[in-house]
Amino acid sequence: MSNQILAATRKGLFTIERGSGGRAWRIAKSDFLADNVSMVLHDARDGRRYAALDHGHFGVKLHRTDANGAWEECGAPTYPPKPETETDDADQWGKPIPWTTVRIWALEAGGPAESGVLWCGTIPGGLFRSADHGTTWELVRSLWDHPKRKQWFGGGADLPGIHSICVDPRDPRTVRIGVSCGGVWMTADGGSTWACRADGMWAAYMPPEQKYDPNIQDPHRVVQCPSAPDWLWAQHHNGVFRSVDGGMSWTEVENVPPSGFGFTVAVHPSDPKVAWFVPGVSDERRIPPSGALVVSRTRDGGKSFDVLRRGLPQEHAYDIAYRHCLDVDGTGATLAFGTTTGGLWVSEDEGDSWHCISHHLPPIYAVRFVPSG
Repeated sequence: MSNQILAATRKGLFTIERGSGGRAWRIAKSDFLADNVSMVLHDARDGRRYAALDHGHFGVKLHRTDANGAWEECGAPTYPPKPETETDDADQWGKPIPWTTVRIWALEAGGPAESGVLWCGTIPGGLFRSADHGTTWELVRSLWDHPKRKQWFGGGADLPGIHSICVDPRDPRTVRIGVSCGGVWMTADGGSTWACRADGMWAAYMPPEQKYDPNIQDPHRVVQCPSAPDWLWAQHHNGVFRSVDGGMSWTEVENVPPSGFGFTVAVHPSDPKVAWFVPGVSDERRIPPSGALVVSRTRDGGKSFDVLRRGLPQEHAYDIAYRHCLDVDGTGATLAFGTTTGGLWVSEDEGDSWHCISHHLPPIYAVRFVPSG
């Protein structure tokens, strides 16, 4: 059971704690107040925490906690100088792709035995690895220099970005990543080589002859079941997809009520057939269907769904949960999600009912449980 939640927001990082009353969660503290915190990570291996800050004109910074829990600045991923020969590295409008870190969009720890190893996904599509707790970072050139990387393009952001990183618990050399309008990519050798693994996905926003191209798919979020790593779920721009073979192929989950569109997904830690989603209407209408905020849950691998409403606003609700704004704790019973309008909800019964922690936090970018013990 987790007793803490971290919420990264447009105006700070908030720590939410479970009170003595069992379900009495409360906002316990804030850090980096008024700063834009784009991502947060609690590393269960050593207890360190990491917070990525987007200072706009002043750039991206990364902070971590020291042995005493105090925040200190560490290294932020930095791109090498762009060679003058890279004249064809441009987005879909012909604008050059910057070789600079625009945003830290994903932070994940390496394998349990890989002390200090971290992975970081960024906009404009670079993947970085650190072996020293974030002091220094190395751009994974095998992916950045891959010729298909130049075919990626921006989805919700104008630039492509890596938003999902799944480190296989059986072998940390196997890593799967989700790329906005770049598909799902996989390495089995720690990043030396990469292959696009989005077969079965399709893109309604592309011409018919291109819609099945794996390299232009737009998964909004990709998650992996810790106890059954061959099971992955993806909330795609087009709907919900599932893989049961480690991402080698994907199957569309059809007829997801009340909508297959959304940005976030969470999978049960010990039952890969159980997954949760926070639906929206569509890319063009980023609001909950019928103005009612709900969570959709499947318990049978996508054959059927429950639409969970208890405790959530059912009229005039305009909340959308971004990619990293839904999480489930290690028991699989407690969930939390945050929204663009600053709402934060917790469920203690696998989503059957929800309790509002706050209606007025800043826009929330990421929600993560802190493992107990």
